[in-house]
Amino acid sequence: MPLSYHEQEDKKIYLKLKELLKELPLFCTAFFRGIEPRTQSRTRLAYAYDLGIFFHFLKETNPLYKNSEIRDLDISVMDSVNARDIEEYMEYLKYRPGSDEYEIANKENGVKRKISSLKSFYNYLYENEMISSNPAALVHLPKIREKEIIRLDYDEVARLLDEAESGEQLTEKQKTYHKLTRKRDVAILSLLLGTGMRISECVGIDLKDIDIEETAVRLHRKGGKEETVYFSDEVAEALKPYIEERKNINACPGSENALFLSLQNRRISVRSAENMVKKYAQAVTPLKHITPHKLRSTYGTHLYQETGDIYLVADVLGHSDVNTTKKHYAAINEDRRRAARKAVRLREEPD
Repeated sequence: MPLSYHEQEDKKIYLKLKELLKELPLFCTAFFRGIEPRTQSRTRLAYAYDLGIFFHFLKETNPLYKNSEIRDLDISVMDSVNARDIEEYMEYLKYRPGSDEYEIANKENGVKRKISSLKSFYNYLYENEMISSNPAALVHLPKIREKEIIRLDYDEVARLLDEAESGEQLTEKQKTYHKLTRKRDVAILSLLLGTGMRISECVGIDLKDIDIEETAVRLHRKGGKEETVYFSDEVAEALKPYIEERKNINACPGSENALFLSLQNRRISVRSAENMVKKYAQAVTPLKHITPHKLRSTYGTHLYQETGDIYLVADVLGHSDVNTTKKHYAAINEDRRRAARKAVRLREEPD
């Protein structure tokens, strides 16, 4: 029996992680084995990438390890690192030498993630008495500046869907492909804007996962859990033409169950779907950098504006922690608080 899309993705991650572990010091294996029960496979893969960068930093900047292979480093190297070294590592992450001047290597979020990975690694080693001190505990994570949520307004949502329907503002070359993908593109955009699902969840939908009559779709969320999400009749009407078209397409082996296909009749990839969103968004909102995640933010924003229920928004978006949702939509709360100043009058206006 062929592997499902999600099983195939898990297998790819497993093989990549196995490959990366061969390049890390042997003592790292205990860390990855220890965190496996409580972390997702993608999280462990990110840790492997991040720790690889840290050990390359040690090899490049510390004369003691210059001639050593990373794979052969002993755990004593972790005890030799102090808080100052980790602060220097943060600087190392921010900039890399260019031809004439330093160029940015990692933005704030990238630096924070890599330091968080290092902290988790040190915490594990220290708690399991594999090292005698924990210098990472003395280093503060970089502060992330709050960014404005980029999202589409209601009229921009309508224009985006209209453009996907008509393709009027596309180039001549794009219009050629548009004739072949119009129904699929409208269906994908309608699902993203009408449910707030992640793009990875969208491309992972199988034919058996969607029920037009019940206006429901089964999604494979982060962490492997399955959830049923409901969509409006308007979204259902956008899906119907493509689903009828899909019935007459013979998908390539391995993609027979996929709902959304590429022009090669294979399951559409996340990258291709991202490029599709970008193509239509640039035509209608050239000043906004719109990605599938921004469409997710658009849905979350509109749902919160309509209901005022942050817990409902968190549940529908599949956030495991409502604080994540509150953080993303703090700006809307501020707008609501501003509007409240005019809601209560202290004195009636004179007749």
